[in-house]
Amino acid sequence: MRGSVQRFAAMLLADLRERTRSPRFWVVLGLMVVASWLCFPPPGSNYMILSLPGSERGFYSSAWVGMVLASVFSTLLSLCGFYLVRGTLVRDIDTRVWQLLVATPMTRGGYLLAKWASHMVVFALIAAVALCVGLVAQWVRAEDRSIHLFELVKPVLLLNLPGLAVTAMLAIWFDLLPWLRRTAGNVIFFFLWITMLTVPLARVESPSSTMLREGWVSDTHGMILMARDFHRSQEQRMGKPAGFGFNIGSPAAAQGARKFEWTSWQVRPMDMLGRAVWLVFGMAGVLLAAPLLDWAASRASTTARSGASPGRRLRWLDRLLAPLARGPTAIMAIAELRLSLRQRRAWWWLLALVAMGAQAFGKGDALHLGLLLAWVLPLDMLARNILREVDNGTGGLVFTAPRILHRLLTARFATSFGLLVALSLPGLIRLSATAPMSAVAVLVVCASIASWALCLSALCRNPRPFELVLLIAAYLSSQSAPIFDVALAPQATAAWHLALMLPAWLGLAWAWPKLASVTNRRSS
Repeated sequence: MRGSVQRFAAMLLADLRERTRSPRFWVVLGLMVVASWLCFPPPGSNYMILSLPGSERGFYSSAWVGMVLASVFSTLLSLCGFYLVRGTLVRDIDTRVWQLLVATPMTRGGYLLAKWASHMVVFALIAAVALCVGLVAQWVRAEDRSIHLFELVKPVLLLNLPGLAVTAMLAIWFDLLPWLRRTAGNVIFFFLWITMLTVPLARVESPSSTMLREGWVSDTHGMILMARDFHRSQEQRMGKPAGFGFNIGSPAAAQGARKFEWTSWQVRPMDMLGRAVWLVFGMAGVLLAAPLLDWAASRASTTARSGASPGRRLRWLDRLLAPLARGPTAIMAIAELRLSLRQRRAWWWLLALVAMGAQAFGKGDALHLGLLLAWVLPLDMLARNILREVDNGTGGLVFTAPRILHRLLTARFATSFGLLVALSLPGLIRLSATAPMSAVAVLVVCASIASWALCLSALCRNPRPFELVLLIAAYLSSQSAPIFDVALAPQATAAWHLALMLPAWLGLAWAWPKLASVTNRRSS
């Protein structure tokens, strides 16, 4: 027993040490520090992070600070944390380290539990730093300077711990199943995350949902539990029926927020049981994956399989691109574009036709959604374009050529930009005839997306940050956010995307030589 605990702890510490050396960990930690501070705006600010119907919020007590941060963790950390921690199991499988680990007396279930525990420790470190920032904000805002650590931590333990346990379990499963290990898994989790947040709250807003409103059942991230307790608290204060629900991120009322005392969160035992169910579910899900470990490890990684497959012949593509093959850089860009497109499956080409059809024949929102699909469809190619040598281990061969950095970067940008323009071509042709400025905005957006794909992937040396950013931007744009508004405000969209390209290329100018140097050393 003691030996098993020591092996478990040793693996946990080694995995944690490896994670904290990653730039991604410190980037996410820095973002959470900034986000935590912005959660507590001073009086007179034009926004509130957590509020109740009627523009109400609690005084900045320890209990309310904990509730605010718990609501942020339920949304931001549950999403970003998944992309931060996933990939460690894939790395062990690809490098065959797992074979050495399971050759020891450690069981496969113990190995996966150690991975899950290391995910949870990473989440705990980020949450602990954010809670410290919350305490500083409580003292600085000076609405209630009484420090109660248990009340501060209680919402995080009851709301976030079970939800993050499920997130860590999903990271294990998405690493285990070969078809979910790369971009497809990242996209699927993003929409799964949206579903887990929105569907339970939509159901609880129905007047007929008595069990959700009054029972012990809760959703993965505890949003229903928050809504229930806020509703009870508000009705007790007002002495009359109150609206059901709460707001995360809302504009402040013109007359300012109405504040109330929230010094303690009284949780019913039955609600604790409901949260414990999700914690047990997360751990049980990890153990259920143990019998699949050998099967998953025996399958070639998606990267290896895609690199080994010759792909489709696509003779029509060769004939189409042949006139453009003029000069070394153009030849290089066309060769990389052919290589990427030949690996595309039939469903990808079908979705490309759907996107082009929506652009060619759709009206209003259909045209907009067709463009969004065209920009998201090559997500994996955009995110991994500049990381090709990292994925294939060919840096020692490629980066020894003279003046290769400039030529290769130009070819990579041309590949990404050209692919986006090609997928947007029906919309471009149509807009050129009816709204030329909108067509210009489409070209600028394509250049901006291609630039930031190269920049973020080079800076983070990982495709997931860009994949997450583009998915969020596309989703918000589909919900009427003016991020890619090329129809109603083309000049403004083109102007701010042009402005955003400057920091992208400055970051790329710094990160690309460093990435090439590191990749060259590792491949030599």
